[in-house]
Amino acid sequence: MTQLLTTGPSTIQRIACALLAALIIAAPLGLPSQAAAQAQQQAQGQRQEQVAPDVTVDSINTDMKGKIDAIRQQLDSFRNRIQSDADDDARLAELRVRAEAIVGEMRSASDAMRTRVEQIQARLKGLGEPPAAGQPPEAPAVVEERNRLLNERSELNIIVDDAGQLSNSATQVANTITNLRRTLFTQTLFRHTELSGELFADAGNAFVAEVRNFGSTFSGWISFVWKFKKLQLLGALALSLGAAMLFLSGGYRLFGRFIRRDDHEHPSYIRRLSVAFWSTVIQTVALAAFLVASFLFLDGFNVLRTDITPIVVTFFAFVWFVNFVWKLTYGVLAPGEPEWRLVRITNRGAHLLTLAVLAMAIVNGLDYLLGAISEALNSPLVLTIVKSLLASVIIGLILIAISFIQPRLVEGEDPDSPGHRWPRFFPLFLRVMGLLLILSVLTGYVGLARFASTQIVLTGAVIVLIYIGLLSGRAISKQGSFTDTAAGRRLAEHFHFGEVSLDQAGLVAGLGIYAFALILGIPLILLTWGFQIADIEAWIYSFFTQIRIGNISISIVGILGGILLFGLGFVITRWIQKWIDGNVLARSQVDLGVRNSVKTGIGYLGVGLAVLVGVSAAGIDLSSFALVASALSVGIGFGLQNIVSNFVSGLILLVERPFKVGDHVVTGATEGIVKRISVRATEIETFRKQSIIVPNSDLINSPVGNWTHRNKIGRSEVPVAVSHHTDPQKVMDILLELVDQVPEVLRNPEPHVEFLNFGPSSLNFELRFHLADMGEGLRIRNNLRIAILKRFKEEGIAIPFPQQEIIFHRGRPILPEENDARGGA
Repeated sequence: MTQLLTTGPSTIQRIACALLAALIIAAPLGLPSQAAAQAQQQAQGQRQEQVAPDVTVDSINTDMKGKIDAIRQQLDSFRNRIQSDADDDARLAELRVRAEAIVGEMRSASDAMRTRVEQIQARLKGLGEPPAAGQPPEAPAVVEERNRLLNERSELNIIVDDAGQLSNSATQVANTITNLRRTLFTQTLFRHTELSGELFADAGNAFVAEVRNFGSTFSGWISFVWKFKKLQLLGALALSLGAAMLFLSGGYRLFGRFIRRDDHEHPSYIRRLSVAFWSTVIQTVALAAFLVASFLFLDGFNVLRTDITPIVVTFFAFVWFVNFVWKLTYGVLAPGEPEWRLVRITNRGAHLLTLAVLAMAIVNGLDYLLGAISEALNSPLVLTIVKSLLASVIIGLILIAISFIQPRLVEGEDPDSPGHRWPRFFPLFLRVMGLLLILSVLTGYVGLARFASTQIVLTGAVIVLIYIGLLSGRAISKQGSFTDTAAGRRLAEHFHFGEVSLDQAGLVAGLGIYAFALILGIPLILLTWGFQIADIEAWIYSFFTQIRIGNISISIVGILGGILLFGLGFVITRWIQKWIDGNVLARSQVDLGVRNSVKTGIGYLGVGLAVLVGVSAAGIDLSSFALVASALSVGIGFGLQNIVSNFVSGLILLVERPFKVGDHVVTGATEGIVKRISVRATEIETFRKQSIIVPNSDLINSPVGNWTHRNKIGRSEVPVAVSHHTDPQKVMDILLELVDQVPEVLRNPEPHVEFLNFGPSSLNFELRFHLADMGEGLRIRNNLRIAILKRFKEEGIAIPFPQQEIIFHRGRPILPEENDARGGA
């Protein structure tokens, strides 16, 4: 039998107390660390501080000694109980869990006290060595402090040794229990029984006596209850009826859409899988809740007797087990409804297989029910052996009979066809299993045959259920499948989920079904294989609270708590960002760039704090990552230096703000509006709506032009060229008149016109004016050009095109000196 694991939920309180005591012990005590020479100077003339003895440390040490004595007595009682409960596997499992709890508790206390011892050693080192003979004496405070620390260290060393010895003793007790349980399991499984005619004769006589005894016991209990506890019985039955209405009828009404087989001629594969899985799970869970509630009502009203209670409990378990196998078989084989069948078999094969599986479940369940009755009535052991013998033989014969069925259906055939044989080797496997059961019985290993038959029926059913659940999860999580389900259509209708969102929801739903099937099925399999509930609880608690990989301890609960706290911190950070930006900064009419810098800084700070809180809550020891951090520093020095440079540059940009979000900047060949300043890069959107991602270090190390650094005021120019025959003053007056009609143009500085130069074909002017928002410059310049063109046409002012004079020479070539005399023409 597999070994048990560590502490269960019953030891949480003790572990918490031990950790609390360890934290209190580890608190810094005594005087602050000083050199011995300073203490001697204080003794000569200054006022000395007297340190009162720490009552907390003494009380904690006393409490720890008392706890160690109590645990030592508890271990002694465990050893005595091991001898008395050597045949009770459930009691042994409970003792094993408690012994493992003591081991963990003592290890935690020892680690905490060793930490305190190391602190004392460091404190003594800080105080220095005591003065040698002939040297000036130490200050009384220092002497008192050293003596107190030495005494405390001695006490802690004694406690640590005692805790270590108790931990070893508890480990030995746990190992002893494990060996006893393994031996008990092996003896029960491989106990040999000699089969003879006398055995069956004794069993027959015992069976007759048991029937009489059961009849008298049951009738006596019924008459006693009806005579003296009629009201309690009626009350329990009424409440049980209410539980039936609540769990059975209410469960069907609530989850009926998941388990109801609609009148579809050809339901989809995912629909068939879903109905088979959820109908089995929901109905068996509802029945289990009803049976548990009924037992609690009967027991709570003191209707049951000590000899009747195990029989009632086993009967309820028998009803649930048969119902579970029936629902699962009906969901998979669907006798009478071939369109809902999950396997390709004939109608006749579905009926025969359903009857065979249900018969095996009933026979196996009756074996345990009759065994419970025999145990409650103190019947001879030979009767229980013969019952298990008959049950195992019947199950073996049923397995052999199943191998001769021909249920297989070829694709496209009618379900009412005769069918074909099983696939190759499967009939041989069934016959071998059946013959092994019968052979185990005939050789006298009835316990082994009973255990194997139980695993064939119950474990096989649970494995089939898990497999159907996994198939359902895979079918739902397949791309595009969740859209066709009722849940997917409801999400699309009520919450307007798109195709991508529905795909992601289907993936989450599939993973959830995976987890549900495994969490539901694995504990059932472990229980059928002989493990106790205490074992499973201890494993689950250890899995979620302490997974050790080498020297690293991982807690899934701590990690989930850390993730939850990080998510909470992230949400709070986003809320604070939004609130400050929308209420404080917006009402203060702060510039958009400043608002973005403040919001980004708050985001970095909040996320950093959330990460620290999450990591601390997850219980991750950052000192374990020292090697990783050193390797990371080497990586930063080589491959990650650009990333770190960009990150630091981004922080500088946010703090120094040479430009901000919304500014019009020019860097290199890039010109546009700053849209976002992130950790690594800055996003600049050009006027052609192209996003340019510029690394922050480039913006720090290169010249950057910012048109809107202080404000958005900027100068715009409109160049104008007119013919040489035009009056320059008239042109300047017209341009100033037109620019004065534009309301967006600032009057201070005042618009003006510059007569730039005499061009080869024109007189060149430039109209210059300032705008409050230079982002409007393109539109205003465009309108001004249109107005200037119209006005020039009205005034008859021509805008010339470039002209050149070309002279052709005929005859002899022109000498250079003649060309110079003619002015180079």
